[in-house]
Amino acid sequence: MVEELVTAGVALACTGTVYLMAAARVIKQYERGVVLRLGRLASEVREPGFTMIVPFIDRLRKVNMQIVTMPVPAQEGITRDNVTVRVDAVVYFKVVDAADAVIRVEDYRFAVSQMAQTSLRSIIGKSELDDLLSNREKLNQGLELMMDSPAIGWGVTVDRVEIKDVSLPETMKRSMARQAEATRDRRARVINADAELQASRKLAEAAEAMSDQPAALQLRLLQTVVAVAAEKNSTLVLPFPVELLRFLERSGLQAQAETAAAEAERDGVQRPAPAAPRPSRSAVEHGAEAALPPELADLPPVEDLP
Repeated sequence: MVEELVTAGVALACTGTVYLMAAARVIKQYERGVVLRLGRLASEVREPGFTMIVPFIDRLRKVNMQIVTMPVPAQEGITRDNVTVRVDAVVYFKVVDAADAVIRVEDYRFAVSQMAQTSLRSIIGKSELDDLLSNREKLNQGLELMMDSPAIGWGVTVDRVEIKDVSLPETMKRSMARQAEATRDRRARVINADAELQASRKLAEAAEAMSDQPAALQLRLLQTVVAVAAEKNSTLVLPFPVELLRFLERSGLQAQAETAAAEAERDGVQRPAPAAPRPSRSAVEHGAEAALPPELADLPPVEDLP
């Protein structure tokens, strides 16, 4: 009799141990337990810690309540200004109602992933390329609102959505590079022109100050020579002011004019009297005959002399 009681007690203890092992569950701090009893949802969600269920009647599903980081595959689309781009993003979401996440949707992770892809395609078609590149905060907020509305019914809330990368065609990249280069070139030219304008004003002020003191120009020239000589060059270039060259030119022209006037005056003083016209031979002979004295007039001509 005693042996039968001991055997029954051992069997009952073994059965209780097996039952306890089958019914005992441990829920972690970041999880919540949803109990389905004979296929129906139990009234309460099990909190973290140790809990018991009815073996073979209850079924416990643990739901992770942590924030889930889900990458969205790159989606290709055409923007509103007809540019083909590939955009990928990342979604941060978490479960706020474990019962809805189990009952209302088959797989909330897959559902959130598909919804993120469709929302990303939709936001690409509604945006322009400049918005995708420079105004991402606004697009992120738009994506978050588009995804958060249906996700609330699944017991899921979207914490934030971030656009990671925007891939552009190579032709568009080259066009944007040329545009940026042209913009930089324009800014450089404007800055250079402004610098030239300011420098010209300062030089005008310096020239006005030097015009009052002519020696200042010579001192500036000597300073330039000293600065050039300090470089230890084998060739020394000595600049001349334009005013000095013009002064030398005017002095040379004035000297040439004075020399020409002096030569003209000297030629007018030493010029000889004009020579008389040379008489012809017949006139000379006739004049000679007329000039002979009376005693030689009766002599025979030269041809008749012996």
